[in-house]
Amino acid sequence: MQTIPRYDSIAFGEAALKLRSFRQELLSANLVNADTPNFKARDINFSEVLKGRLAGLEDARSLGLNLTNVRHIPGRQRVTGPEVLYRTPVQPSVDGNTVDPDLERGHFVKNSVMTEAAIQFLGSSFRSRLVAITGQAS
Repeated sequence: MQTIPRYDSIAFGEAALKLRSFRQELLSANLVNADTPNFKARDINFSEVLKGRLAGLEDARSLGLNLTNVRHIPGRQRVTGPEVLYRTPVQPSVDGNTVDPDLERGHFVKNSVMTEAAIQFLGSSFRSRLVAITGQAS
């Protein structure tokens, strides 16, 4: 993965927007599965993952493959994406589900607002570069 300079506002905005989108998917999956027995609420540590991406660290992890026959070729399977963490339940449920709908809705709404802010930030970066290139505001 290419190192992203700290001064590149477009690269920063892109990385933040991608991570916000990924987190939104995780949070919505948590809400959808609030009544699924044994479902474990998942999330990412957004700030740590973003720092890693801006430092040029890859998100890919590798998993070993089981060999069930001596003729199998050993290999590694790459898993891409940020490390997904499991949320510690505030109040454990009897069916093993760790989703707290109120907590998840709060995270979902906050992440939605932050996603909109990332979109606005990225848009303003494009507009300011366009003004710098053309010399006129549109």
